[in-house]
Amino acid sequence: MVDDPDQPERPRVEPEIIPPERNPRRSAWRWQAWQPSFSTAADEASRVYVARLGPLGFAFLMLIVGIVVGLIILAVIGAVLIWIPIMLMLIAVGALIRLWRR
Repeated sequence: MVDDPDQPERPRVEPEIIPPERNPRRSAWRWQAWQPSFSTAADEASRVYVARLGPLGFAFLMLIVGIVVGLIILAVIGAVLIWIPIMLMLIAVGALIRLWRR
């Protein structure tokens, strides 16, 4: 290690490989499409189930994303449009003050 400082350091301990459970009741979750887990026991691990998104679900997700993006764009355009009359009023007030000082 001293000869080549760019050489990565080797792990000092081998990782522990934990075998899958042998209990058929607890491993049955692999074969079911959905099995919610609401256990709060300390010895049980939590599982997160992720379902594949079909074409209809993807279309619905894109519809929701489009609606959210549209609302954000409308909010930004609305904020810009509010400033147009304010700027016109400030320009008019500035022009009136300049004419009044003459």
